[in-house]
Amino acid sequence: MKRTLCYDITEETSGQTILQFLKNKGYSSSNVVALKKIEKSVLVNGTWEHVTYKLYPGDVLTIHYSEDTASKNIVATPLPLDIVYEDEDIIVVNKPSNMPVHPSMNNYTNTLANALMHYYGQKGEPFTFRCINRLDRDTTGLVLLAKHGISAGILSLQMQNREIHRTYLALAEGAFEHTSGTIDAPIARKDESIIEREVNFETGESAITHYKVIKTSSQYPYTLLSLHLETGRTHQIRVHMQYIAHPLIGDTLYPSDCTHITRQALHSSRLSFRHPITGIEMCFEAELPKDMSRLL
Repeated sequence: MKRTLCYDITEETSGQTILQFLKNKGYSSSNVVALKKIEKSVLVNGTWEHVTYKLYPGDVLTIHYSEDTASKNIVATPLPLDIVYEDEDIIVVNKPSNMPVHPSMNNYTNTLANALMHYYGQKGEPFTFRCINRLDRDTTGLVLLAKHGISAGILSLQMQNREIHRTYLALAEGAFEHTSGTIDAPIARKDESIIEREVNFETGESAITHYKVIKTSSQYPYTLLSLHLETGRTHQIRVHMQYIAHPLIGDTLYPSDCTHITRQALHSSRLSFRHPITGIEMCFEAELPKDMSRLL
């Protein structure tokens, strides 16, 4: 993979060194280290320069970035792949249920990573798996991935700064007294469990979830919620909904009504962020999957 990026230096950015400019753009330290190893990777007005070079108005900074390696130990597997958007820098996928995001014990060939490895293998392109927002195995919906190291570094910084906004739809047990609310309860790993989490005000990390009631099912005692996360703790929505006595239906780890659906009824429905290279605001939505919508 080869990518050429050009930046016009303005009055606002003049006086910065190339290193400062790239850092302000969101380039990671590993991005800069990689560029130093590539011949003629950093050019100013066509001349190869060191990253300590100071930029001036009218300069054109050109970055030549290349990667020829691929993720190791990820088996290319032909699996269903619903691509919502793709360009040179990112790919957005609508993940189905019963598909882990990345390989782990007992999940070597049935993951999103395996599917993407096969997809890019068919195109003859080396692919390194760089997932920006991860979903649980049975949570459906939008997943954002970076296609090269620079976009990965910039998007990771956006995630760290809470600039990537995620909205989920969920079906929870029971009717809600209020049409909206905020759950501010710290989450920690449960004692003697590798996977399970719990609300713990002594050892937990800050976790904040905002919810809004969208619709109450006329057939079942279920409520459709829209949820927005301020933090991204493992199982955050599932733990918080159990904590307020409205567990997600179908959730076997945090027990609830599993009569009408075989997985936790949680869907990543909306994803918005700035494009890592162009800076354009991006927004994607994915419809509620059939196993959830039929219950409404």
